[in-house]
Amino acid sequence: MKIRVDQDRCVGQGMCLLACPEMFELSDEDGRASALKDVVPEEFQDAIRQAERSCPERAIILSE
Repeated sequence: MKIRVDQDRCVGQGMCLLACPEMFELSDEDGRASALKDVVPEEFQDAIRQAERSCPERAIILSE
């Protein structure tokens, strides 16, 4: 599974960071989220799906 955060949609609410802090960080400059890795390790896939569902802006994009 691959992950990407759409920077045009993200407003930095941090719901993804709450769901999976191992895979996201928030920018000190603009507060927007970014993924720490492009490929999601198997042990974080459930948490990443939760992060995708909890993002109000639908900025988290998953692909297989």
